Amino acid sequence: MVLCALRRHVLRSSSSGGAWARLLQRQSSGCVYSSIHGFNQEEIRDKLQAFTGGSIDLLKQESGIAVLTVNNPSRMNAFSGSMMVDLEEKVSQLEKWTDGKGLIVQGAAGTFCSGSDLNAVRAISNAQDGMKMCMFMQNTLTRLLRLPLISVALVEGRALGGGAELTTACDFRLMASGSVIQFVHKHMGLVPGWGGAARLVRIVGSQNSLKLLGGALKVDPDYGLQIGLADGVLEVPQVEEDTGTQQAENWLSHYTKGPAPVIQAVKKVVLSGRELPLSEALRTEKDVFGTVWGGPANLQALAAKSKHK
Repeated sequence: MVLCALRRHVLRSSSSGGAWARLLQRQSSGCVYSSIHGFNQEEIRDKLQAFTGGSIDLLKQESGIAVLTVNNPSRMNAFSGSMMVDLEEKVSQLEKWTDGKGLIVQGAAGTFCSGSDLNAVRAISNAQDGMKMCMFMQNTLTRLLRLPLISVALVEGRALGGGAELTTACDFRLMASGSVIQFVHKHMGLVPGWGGAARLVRIVGSQNSLKLLGGALKVDPDYGLQIGLADGVLEVPQVEEDTGTQQAENWLSHYTKGPAPVIQAVKKVVLSGRELPLSEALRTEKDVFGTVWGGPANLQALAAKSKHK
């Protein structure tokens, strides 16, 4: 696939270290599926583009924190086909953002995302096209999770079906008061297909995953905190400026304060620890360590003797 080949070339020429390049090359450069799996990205892109509506909006800020908004409020921010393609394009932009440190994923107009637009689902209801859409979204959301940015899903309103799966493609989840995450796939005669089940098991464990998927349970903020699906609950805004997005940015800034190369290195070593066997993760950590040792941030800290402050 052209995209995966391009990313392999970028990784080989990057300053992130050989082991980091090997990590993503091992993972097909972030792409779970390629032509060897019978997946043709351009073919499914063309099919998805035919089902229009909504948008995926990306705002990169000077703070190094970007905001990605699922914007289709007339359909509870459900993904149309063109929005799926739009998301993949925005992820590609974020992969190239050298100044980035963090990412907030949110929905427009006070709700997160209700999964797939049923108009698109009905049009690609045959098994072959459904599998291609599944592979396309698994590729995209896997790349989203593997971005060298610390990400948080800001869940306001409802995150249903594919929207619940989208929350699992972020490093953290913040829930607003009254919000709900619900894997409703069983009610549609389905199981998660965008990678949500595999990621959910890694977040909350297999037993809680069985309960959430088998029972299609509604996860409110309290239950989310209890099982580890939620990492925090937003406060009820006291002033107009204290929006959910601002609260999420304040929360995320605790983990993204510092130079972008250092924050990206943090995400890379955690990612390798999560996805690689221990010996390979250790070698990757060593190589990533080598990219920041003696770097500007390290030298500045040494000069200030800030370690024990």
